Amino acid sequence: MATDTLTEQLRRLLLAVRATGRAILPNASDELLQTIVEAAARLFGAAAASIALVDEQAQELVFRVAHGAGQDEVIGLRIPSNQGIAGYVASTGQPIAVSDVQADPRFARATAQQTGYVPRSILAMPLIYEDRVIGVMEVLDKISAPSFGMQDMELLSLFARQAAIAIHQAQQVERLNQALLAGLAQLAGDETTDLAGILDSLGDGTDAETREVFEIADSFGAIGAIGEAERQACLQILKTFGEYARSRRRFS
Repeated sequence: MATDTLTEQLRRLLLAVRATGRAILPNASDELLQTIVEAAARLFGAAAASIALVDEQAQELVFRVAHGAGQDEVIGLRIPSNQGIAGYVASTGQPIAVSDVQADPRFARATAQQTGYVPRSILAMPLIYEDRVIGVMEVLDKISAPSFGMQDMELLSLFARQAAIAIHQAQQVERLNQALLAGLAQLAGDETTDLAGILDSLGDGTDAETREVFEIADSFGAIGAIGEAERQACLQILKTFGEYARSRRRFS
């Protein structure tokens, strides 16, 4: 009975942790990164743009978001972190503009062919946060010119800076979640509670309770993304409902 109670308490705590993450940063990383690559592609008049993140444990670059030619095939693609032009930028921390990728020995043609789109020119910029390369942003084939210039490189660095901040915030939330889960596992003990099983039971929010909690968290996330006046109005409505709920409990 005690174990069942502890399991339920941990399940509810983990659900609250996950819901809090959704409310504070509801898909903010991927959505913001997608907005950044789309804006970059339009501004540069590029055929495509993408962002790949460094997976230090696997020593790979993972393409997180993309826009334009070959975007569906690019997202989720993994390459060694020292391979290709993106790998060169990730390993050196230096931006690079290549006007003719076919003549550049660093170009990974086989990887490009997997996406169904082989570019002519590439501008690649490292995503750096606190002197650490956490990813690479690329724009491909400037439509109005045969290659990218120094002004393009300076402009892309502004996009890369915003992307790096968004990625860092998302990674910080993930690290906090991992630290909390590790602490809960240590408190619970491996023999009394299966934390992995509890997390699996939360799943993607298919049961009624979890789905409701996630819907509330998503609503709070949406409220946080709108203007100050709208936020204050929503908070006032919530406060009114809270006072009503407390008064009902007192009378009952």
